[in-house]
This record gives sequence, C-alpha cells and structure tokens, in this order.
Amino acid sequence: MKNIKLIEVPSEIGAGTRGASLGVDAIKIAALDFMSNFFVHFPSEKIPHENKLLFEPIESPYAKRINGLLTMYERVSKAVSETISNNFFPVVLSGDHSIAGATMAGIRIAKPKSKLGVIWIDAHADLHTPYTTPSGNLHGMPLAVALDEDNEDCKHNKLDDTTADAWNKLKRFGKIHPKVMPEDLVFISLRDYEKEEKYLIEKHGIKVITTNEVRRKGPESIVRSVLRYLSSCTDIYVSFDVDCLDASISRGTGTPVGNGLREREAEDLVSKFMQNRKICCFEVTEVNPTLDRENLMAEIAFNILQRSVNVLMVN
Repeated sequence: MKNIKLIEVPSEIGAGTRGASLGVDAIKIAALDFMSNFFVHFPSEKIPHENKLLFEPIESPYAKRINGLLTMYERVSKAVSETISNNFFPVVLSGDHSIAGATMAGIRIAKPKSKLGVIWIDAHADLHTPYTTPSGNLHGMPLAVALDEDNEDCKHNKLDDTTADAWNKLKRFGKIHPKVMPEDLVFISLRDYEKEEKYLIEKHGIKVITTNEVRRKGPESIVRSVLRYLSSCTDIYVSFDVDCLDASISRGTGTPVGNGLREREAEDLVSKFMQNRKICCFEVTEVNPTLDRENLMAEIAFNILQRSVNVLMVN
C-alpha cells in the first residue's frame, strides 16, 4: 500500500500551443463529472507557475522561456524530492511535458544513488536540444536534458552565450547529470519525431516499442518485456503524455498524431506497470481542454489516472 501525493503543475511555458496549463483543472472537472472524490482523497500540492512569461517577448528563440523553466525546475524538483523523502508516491499532473525534466531531477535528488529507468509513453521522442530544435519549444527537450545530451553531431542552430549557459544549467540541475542513461529509457507508442532525434535513438540504441507491437503482443506481454529490459534499474518513472493516444480520441492535446494507442490499451499498460514495486513516480501531461470537445481528453486521462492510483494503493 503506497501513500499517494498529487503534485499539480499548471505550467505551459514549454509548449507551442496555449491551453495546457488548464489541463489539471480539466482533469478535476472530469473527476467531478464522474462523481469521484479522487481529488479530495489524497493530499496535494499546487506548484506556482511562471505562465506570465507567455505575455513577454521571447529572449531565446531556440529555448523559449528557458529561465522560467529553470525556476520551475527548482520548485517541482523540490516538491518531488520531498514527497519521495517523506515516503509518499508522487503523482505529477503537469501542463506541458517540459516539467518531466524537473520531475526526473526531483527523483534523482531524493535518490542520488538510484539507477533510474524511464518509461516514456508518448507519440514524440522529446529528444531535441536548443542546437537541433525546429521550434524552440522546451516540451520537446526534457529527455535530452535528462540524458545530458547536446546532439552536437546534428546541430544547425547557433546559440548565444546566455541560452547556452541556461541550457547547461538545466542539464546539470541538481548536480547529478546525466539523470538517466540511454539504455534505461524505453519509448512506447513513439511515432512522430525528427531526423535529429532518430539519430540519437539509433546512436544510443534506445528501445522503442511501437503501437503495432502493443496491439500485436498485448499490454501484459509488453509490460513484462519492458520491466525485464529495465531489470537493472532500482527505480522506474512512468511519464504518460496523452498524445500517445490515437488522434481520433486525443483532440484535446497540442500535438495529436494518428496510429496511437486506444484508451483501453493505454489504461491496461499503465495500470500493469503500476503493479511493479520499482515504479517510484507517475506523471500525466499535455491535456489541453481548449482544443477539446466536451472535455473528452481529460476524462480519458482521469480514467487512466484513477485506475493506476487504485493499483498503487493495493500494491
């Protein structure tokens, strides 16, 4: 039986489209619509955000609002590390996926000797760096941060010193870097990425499990093989970006992509992962109700969240 703590991070400064900061509230509204007392049942902490930066001019075009994200790293990593140190299981609900870098930093600060495995359930690789990014949006970079990766071989953006310095601070945050090794990372349902990211996946031999593989083998078999692959890890973090779901149901997110997981497949995958005692943190991210119809995306996210937490509570 795990003690759960919710960490709410309504931040969207890393995203390219607006509205992800409303995702946490949309999930809460879904809970109310389902007449669930989920959000009164667990202790929660709401992290202050820096979304005011969205109204200010962009200083670093290849790492937009990076100084604001550094501030979020301080707040979120502190919340996550204290939650773990107090023997609670952190469930992070974040606006955009750039926050995952801060979550991983918090896990490593709480467990500096751990060998951290990461299960990244996402349509995207999030392996860009300011040197390779086509957009400058930091929600496309959290895994490069965690891997302490610049991807020099593919660089085509020239950074000013201030941006380069801030990027290095982000990667070295918490004085532990890299926070994750490439062989301890697994992508599930990855299907939309650029050649620079593909280069890193191939260079490091990062494990990728496609949607078709999930469908062919079934969630139970996938979970078993992933946990076997990560068997040398002492702790495992599961990050669930709702755009891993098929575009037909994932309208309420900034970057929907076809050929994704069905709701039931995602739910089965995540809840089966949660049965493993090495899982130390779970994050749900990128719900954007401004792009949605009738709050469907948040309802799906809530179903996955509720079922996963129920599993955690009995394990």
